[in-house]
Amino acid sequence: MQAKGPGQRPAAARAPRPAEVRSAERSTDAPHLHWPVRGKILARFGSRTNGERNDGIAIAVPDNTPIESAEDGVVIYAGSDLKGFGNLALVRHGDDYVTVYAHARELKVKRGDQVKRGDVIGISGHTGSVETPQLYFEVRKRSAPVDPLRLLPSSG
Repeated sequence: MQAKGPGQRPAAARAPRPAEVRSAERSTDAPHLHWPVRGKILARFGSRTNGERNDGIAIAVPDNTPIESAEDGVVIYAGSDLKGFGNLALVRHGDDYVTVYAHARELKVKRGDQVKRGDVIGISGHTGSVETPQLYFEVRKRSAPVDPLRLLPSSG
């Protein structure tokens, strides 16, 4: 935030944009992400009734749905070595954000690839510990999980 000097007046009042209203807690450096897929949200971010915690969201999609990068970045992991996640891609973005895309049938990227917002990084499936086709999508700021719904447009 900039200090106001003599003769400067506060910024003109304007109606907040829908994303600002919905995400009042959004940090000014937080990215405005692109939905990686369109579908019904199966599981939301946060505590679950069984006492466990969900660090992302699960989105139901048909098999073979293209999974798109939520923002420009660099692929820092693409593989299936993390138990339960199946085929998994991690993309590093500016301001220490990382997006996570799990349960893909097929990955279209490899470590080191540069991706742009909307680029196809994989094809949906149900690999890992899930039984129905879906995308598990997570956002992290450094190592801390962030609710993806706070960073995505309200219609998904």
